[in-house]
Amino acid sequence: MSLAESSREENIYMAKLAEQAERYEEMVEFMENVAKTVDVEELIVEERNLLSVAYKNVIGARRASWRIISSLEQKEESRGNEAHVSAIKEYRSKIESELSKICDGILGLLETEDNTNLLEKLGLRLAVIPLKKAESNRETLHKYE
Repeated sequence: MSLAESSREENIYMAKLAEQAERYEEMVEFMENVAKTVDVEELIVEERNLLSVAYKNVIGARRASWRIISSLEQKEESRGNEAHVSAIKEYRSKIESELSKICDGILGLLETEDNTNLLEKLGLRLAVIPLKKAESNRETLHKYE
């Protein structure tokens, strides 16, 4: 077994361990390491699922936070409490920045240096959706939000 294979297997094991501990940010890191080691071969189904679970949970937690904060913002606005509204807007902005950073992370995995697309390596064939540029990937992601 080569060093790359053992490293890949170790990252997969650690991702599973992080999932069991519900430490999804770390799970994302381990699966990013796996995805970066992919050359020509596709990720196997288990690896695709782990990558998906990791990002789904990290994004899902931030989206839930954003919804709660936005609801609180509306309540405070209806009460006319501008001091609280200002603080809430700053906090919401922080959450939005985190979401953006996470989305940029997965987009970075989707675009490789040699202009191949990780989506193809993931085994996904999306002929209808253009995936060659970052902008088209961002447009695609926004369609599904």
